[in-house]
Amino acid sequence: MGKRDDIHSLSGQVELGNAFIATLIPDDQKDEALKRGVGSQNKSKVLVMTESTFVENPKQGKPHKAVNRIKMKTVCDLKAETTTNMVKENVDSQAELTADASASCKKLKEHVKRQDAKVVRQGDLPKVLPWVHIAIDNVKRLLLDVHHQLKNEYLQYCLNEFCYKFNRRHFGENLFDRMIRVAANYRTDFKSKIYNRSLCG
Repeated sequence: MGKRDDIHSLSGQVELGNAFIATLIPDDQKDEALKRGVGSQNKSKVLVMTESTFVENPKQGKPHKAVNRIKMKTVCDLKAETTTNMVKENVDSQAELTADASASCKKLKEHVKRQDAKVVRQGDLPKVLPWVHIAIDNVKRLLLDVHHQLKNEYLQYCLNEFCYKFNRRHFGENLFDRMIRVAANYRTDFKSKIYNRSLCG
């Protein structure tokens, strides 16, 4: 599912934000004192990107933007180089990017048509980056309800599934058939722990 979505770059007006998703502490870090905030061992860093366009007369209680496609990518850190490389891989060079004014986003204007960097307070996130905020809330709720506890190494697969379904939310009853067609044409990246090969059978 992730490979299929990687074919398409996000274009038009794009929102960019960061999410910190709770995952199990890696075995090699369990004896360390638990850190707080961004550097915590039980928080995985995720870059969230959404295509959205302004709506002239939004319904009451609805966002002032309409969403199209989204992407979520796990990252090892929030350095400017890491964020820039992710944007280059997943966002069209002619896109107009809205992001916060953090240090990790300072070089993005060189790779998109226009960047609107804003200092976003936590309470203003739903207004400035509405669909980033909604996507983060929805995926956190899904992971909490379905998986409860998740290792960081499996997080990207869960994000791929969430984004795949979200991006095809209008497919209706055809979604499953389309997914089967995609699965038949792609090879897995992970290796079976039993057979030590890249096949599930």
